[in-house]
Amino acid sequence: MIGRRPTQRIIDVHAHLGPYSLFFIPDPDAATMVAVMDLTGTDATVLSANRAIQQDAHLGNSQSLAAVDAHPGRIAAYAVINPWQKPERELERLAADERFVGIKVHPTLHRYPVTGARYAAVWEFAEATGCPVLSHSEHQSPYDAPAMFQTVAERYPGAAVMLGHAGITPAGVAEAIEAASRYESLWLEVCGSQMTGPMIGAMVDQVGSGRVLFGSDFPFIDQRMSLGRVVCAPLTESQRQDVLSGNARKLFRWRPLPGESGERGVDETDE
Repeated sequence: MIGRRPTQRIIDVHAHLGPYSLFFIPDPDAATMVAVMDLTGTDATVLSANRAIQQDAHLGNSQSLAAVDAHPGRIAAYAVINPWQKPERELERLAADERFVGIKVHPTLHRYPVTGARYAAVWEFAEATGCPVLSHSEHQSPYDAPAMFQTVAERYPGAAVMLGHAGITPAGVAEAIEAASRYESLWLEVCGSQMTGPMIGAMVDQVGSGRVLFGSDFPFIDQRMSLGRVVCAPLTESQRQDVLSGNARKLFRWRPLPGESGERGVDETDE
C-alpha cells in the first residue's frame, strides 16, 4: 500500500483559503494550494474563504473569487451564506456570478441550526437550480449534527446536500451514514482529522460508492494526508474513482467544475 499513487482524476470538494482566527495555519494561500495539487495530481479544488465562514461572508466570497481568477482551470468557489449576514444578497450574487459553483454553510460557526428558517432560502435555491450545498456537520452539535439533515432532506428532497466531514467523529460518521442511507439527497464528504480508511470503506459499503466525495479540508489538513486515506482505503478501484472525482463530476452539474463541460447529470453513470 505504501507508495501507491492515484492514477485517477482527483477533485477536492472541500477546501478553505486564508488565515483562521482561532489558530495559526502555515501557508493558507491559493498558490500553495495549487502547488500541492500539482504534487498530488488534483485537477480542481472547490474552496471557501475562512474570512467568509468566520467574519464577513461578502468580503470572504470576494477573496474566493480572486483565487479563482488567479488560478483559472484549477480553483472553483463556494459562496458562503451566513444566515445572519444578508443571505438573500449573497444568493443573488451567487446566481449572477458563474465563478461560484456551489454554496457553503457552516451552522456550527454561525450558531444557527441547519433546520432553521433563515436557511430556507438556501434550500429553496438549491432545489430550484440544482446548486449543490456543502455544510459543516458535527456529531452532537446543536446546529448541524448529521441527523438534523434528515429534516432538511424531508422538507427539500430536491436539494443536494454534502455533509462535510460526515459528522467528524467515528460516532458522527455512523450517524451520517444512517442519514444518507435514508435520503438519497444527502452525500458524504470524507475530510477530517479523525477520518480513517476503514471509516471511508464503511461509508461506501453502507451508502454505496455513488454518494461519497473526496475533500481535504486544506489548509487545516494537508491534502496529501486526506488523499492518502482514500488511496489506501479498502475500496475497489471503481469505488475509489467514484470517491476521488466521479461523484463530484456528477454532482456539480449546475455549473461545471474546471475542466468539465457541465453536460453530465446526477443520474448519469461514469465509465
